[in-house]
Amino acid sequence: MDARIVRTRRRLQEALFALAQERGIEQVSVSDIAERAGVNRSTFYQHYADKETLLADALDVVAEQAYDQLKEGLVLTEDPPAVLVEFLEHIDQHGDLYRSVFSEPGWGVVLMRLRGHIRDAIVDVAARDDAVTPQDVPLDVLAAGVAGSIIGVIGAWLLTEPRPPALVAAKWVWRVILGPQALDA
Repeated sequence: MDARIVRTRRRLQEALFALAQERGIEQVSVSDIAERAGVNRSTFYQHYADKETLLADALDVVAEQAYDQLKEGLVLTEDPPAVLVEFLEHIDQHGDLYRSVFSEPGWGVVLMRLRGHIRDAIVDVAARDDAVTPQDVPLDVLAAGVAGSIIGVIGAWLLTEPRPPALVAAKWVWRVILGPQALDA
């Protein structure tokens, strides 16, 4: 992809995160995002159909960075991997924004893409590491179920008041991924 396109999209994504943190996502318009990014509205629409798609792309970048770290290897230990904690720290840093995404209608594309990233990462890690999976459940089905569970845990964490730290949420997610008996033995 052309470096100018990458830079423009990055500026738009950064503007969205900054404005959402300042005002709340519902109070942020496309004009606000374009102005903060230093582009005009037509440039915004050359790259994105709406702010939901912009947010989905921004989360794609975060998920891809996490996935790249997972490629380096994943060790099943009692503690959640650092990459999971860092991913949830990003979500926590932008907690109000993500709470809207996880709890209000209209953000389906963001959750769908996040669930897809998680599912793909699970399939890749399991296939690469010859993970043990139930013989009667295809890996892609198992990965979809685990991805949905992870999305559910993150959503519940975001709605918890007061919200526990990202490390606590990472431990919850990790426990769901490994299953209740995995580390008790």
